[in-house]
Amino acid sequence: MSSRDLPSFLLMQNPIQGYDWGSHDALTTLFGIPNPAGKPQAELWMGAHPNGCSEVVLAGDVQKLSTLINSAPAAVLGDATQARFGSLPFLFKVLCAEKALSIQVHPSKAQAEAGFAREEAAGIDIKASNRNYKDPNHKPELVFALTPYQAMNGFRAIPAILALFERVKLATIADLVAALAANQNEAGLQHFFHQLLILTGPRKEDALAGLLAYAAAHQDEETFALVTSLAAQYPGDVGLFSPLLLNVVTLQPGQAMYLDACTPHAYVRGTGLEIMANSDNVLRAGLTPKYIDVAELLDCTRFVAKPNDQILLDPSVDSAVQHYDVPVPDFTFSVYPAGEHALTTASAEILFAIDGTVILQQGKQSLRLEKGQSAFIPAATGSYQLLAEGRVARAGNRC
Repeated sequence: MSSRDLPSFLLMQNPIQGYDWGSHDALTTLFGIPNPAGKPQAELWMGAHPNGCSEVVLAGDVQKLSTLINSAPAAVLGDATQARFGSLPFLFKVLCAEKALSIQVHPSKAQAEAGFAREEAAGIDIKASNRNYKDPNHKPELVFALTPYQAMNGFRAIPAILALFERVKLATIADLVAALAANQNEAGLQHFFHQLLILTGPRKEDALAGLLAYAAAHQDEETFALVTSLAAQYPGDVGLFSPLLLNVVTLQPGQAMYLDACTPHAYVRGTGLEIMANSDNVLRAGLTPKYIDVAELLDCTRFVAKPNDQILLDPSVDSAVQHYDVPVPDFTFSVYPAGEHALTTASAEILFAIDGTVILQQGKQSLRLEKGQSAFIPAATGSYQLLAEGRVARAGNRC
């Protein structure tokens, strides 16, 4: 297929992932997407990931987005993106969390390449429960809140961690707290984190019982209210210590947050738009019944504090358009207000109608999106007009 045969805009049909932690009504409430089965709807995926590839309508036929890309990669992705990435380098989602996701760390690009090669050479099946690396890519993420969106992101400063644990006074792990107080550095935090992860038996049970008792008496504080909420979802999990270790934040609608490689984080509840590098690499650190590779997790975690003033990602604003600058080329993300905008593709793009009807126009070609629908725009499209009744999210990548 040549660029002359490509339409300027393609309506997307997007799969919904039904993970157990998903919301039963968020997609319906926000976007009118039905849920006749009444099952959890966790993530709506927009992209070409093999585990959930979008479909597009082309000349009346429905085909996978990956098929379209493979039929004309340079025209669809752009020469520079095709040369650099070889595929669509980002995955765009609507994420709807009713329950907390696991605490996660994503490897850096170099760590992912090395880990993937190591597990391939060892012959570990790609679907094995003890497989850490599903691909050789990193997985930085950005989340943009559509509703109040509670999360944990990055370690608190060590004095803040110590203050919380010293308040709770857990006698069974007092030695660990004392060791951290005596070694307030990266090595000390790594040791403390490691020892909490491997707590077992009566020592673990006593520590968690003490934590829950203290939390029950301090429900007016967000940190301890979160401990109680998580305990109902993941009883007996060492991840219940995470609100004392990690920054707890609730994004308000319209606020955004960037999650870098090697940084522990977890989404707790709420609905947002999420964009990430096209990867499925996750190292878990708690709040999960799944496999935790403690040694690999420690190797891939940076034990440094994330300052409070670096948690939110403020946009640069150009004529009311919000551009969120991230330190990776895999994705770009912008939010356009209602109105008319003249745009030009630099790579393949996905537009998502957040609040209302959207009209895309280029010459005689046009496409109408209703709230909650998305369009795929090939790199070859070039200049086009966006007419929006509400906000529109625009996802792409740097070439």
